[in-house]
Amino acid sequence: MHETSARAWCTGKTQRNRVEREESESEAKVDGETASDSESRVEAVSLPPSADDTPEVLNRALSSLSSRWKNWWVRGILTLAMIAFFFIIIYLGPMVLMMIVMCVQIKCFHEIITIGYNVYHSYDLPWFRTLSWYFLLCVNYFFYGETVTDYFFTLVQREEPLRILSKYHRFISFTLYLTGFCMFVLSLVKKHYRLQFYMFGWTHVTLLIVVTQSHLVIHNLFEGMIWFIVPISCVICNDIMAYMFGFFFGRTPLIKLSPKKTWEGFIGGFFATVVFGLLLSYVMSGYRCFVCPVEYNNDTNSFTVDCEPSGLFRLQEYNIPGVIQSIIGWKTVRMYPFQIHSIALSTFASLIGPFGGFFASGFKRAFKIKDFANTIPGHGGIMDRFDCQYLMATFVNVYIASFIRGPNPSKLVQQFLTLRPDQQLHIFNTLKSHLTDKGMLTAATEDK
Repeated sequence: MHETSARAWCTGKTQRNRVEREESESEAKVDGETASDSESRVEAVSLPPSADDTPEVLNRALSSLSSRWKNWWVRGILTLAMIAFFFIIIYLGPMVLMMIVMCVQIKCFHEIITIGYNVYHSYDLPWFRTLSWYFLLCVNYFFYGETVTDYFFTLVQREEPLRILSKYHRFISFTLYLTGFCMFVLSLVKKHYRLQFYMFGWTHVTLLIVVTQSHLVIHNLFEGMIWFIVPISCVICNDIMAYMFGFFFGRTPLIKLSPKKTWEGFIGGFFATVVFGLLLSYVMSGYRCFVCPVEYNNDTNSFTVDCEPSGLFRLQEYNIPGVIQSIIGWKTVRMYPFQIHSIALSTFASLIGPFGGFFASGFKRAFKIKDFANTIPGHGGIMDRFDCQYLMATFVNVYIASFIRGPNPSKLVQQFLTLRPDQQLHIFNTLKSHLTDKGMLTAATEDK
């Protein structure tokens, strides 16, 4: 009797669990596909394999080499070409650099969004690409508007249309974003709810990674071209030297996400990058065109990089620790204070910067692709070259704000001049009283 009732109770519980499970699955299918269905269909949609896009001239010239050495030469030649292009755009000045940064940002955004589109295009998600580019436009309008207002304050105040746009800039930016948000809500389709929210998140994470950090690159540039060139060069140097050390001496795998990375390359790249950063900083610190902040000259309507270098870029004498003195025989060394900061920059570029590359490797493995694109033969897409640069740009911006930047007198004066006369007079009297109390302003000085 008891066995029969127990068996009936277990049977009833099993049936209830089965019914509940079926109901939950049916509810999930109403709102969108189940997780397992989504994952299986995502895996089934694979990106087209990357073809050999090496220039025909290089293919013929290197046809007798093994694939390993052929790849080494292709990467080396195109790396030198990219370095030469980097020198050219530096020579062309800060305006061209800013335009290049924006072009790189758009190309990186395009590569990441294209991966999402290729993976989910079979679902025919409405407005996905249109909304992605619209949100890119909105975010760029917001960030570049903030930059223009901050660094071109006098020009903005001089032109009436710009002054109005500057005054209501954040409201306009929010209105533009809100329009895109409403468009996304209206585009929701019953059978694709979950995937559409996946792609909404995809777009916003891409904007956070690419657009926000490229905006920080431009802010670093305005602090002085040295804050732009040295960090980028350190990342490039670490990438090259880690590859060289790994190619010739690599034996010990570093991380599973990137099987070709080795501890020998990682360590060798670190020491080479620190030395390179010290040497490059020493050379660049002696030139005003590199160390002076990039400012807009209202008289000539152009950018200027002329100033009296700060103490950061003046040679100073430092005492060498006793342990090192016994080795090299020197008691003091003359160097620029910026070189000390360059050690922090190069250390981050070689120890933490590569994790941006590891993150990108994990992303590519998740979607079973080798590179983000085939833009640069032997190197992949633009995003493959800038995965570490974006992380570096954020660090440099935080480093400047934390340890370098102080109040900017010229910006304070610009804001002071836009105030009403009574407000200017109030600030003048407050400042006068403060200086008098501190003994920096006397009655004789006032009369004079």
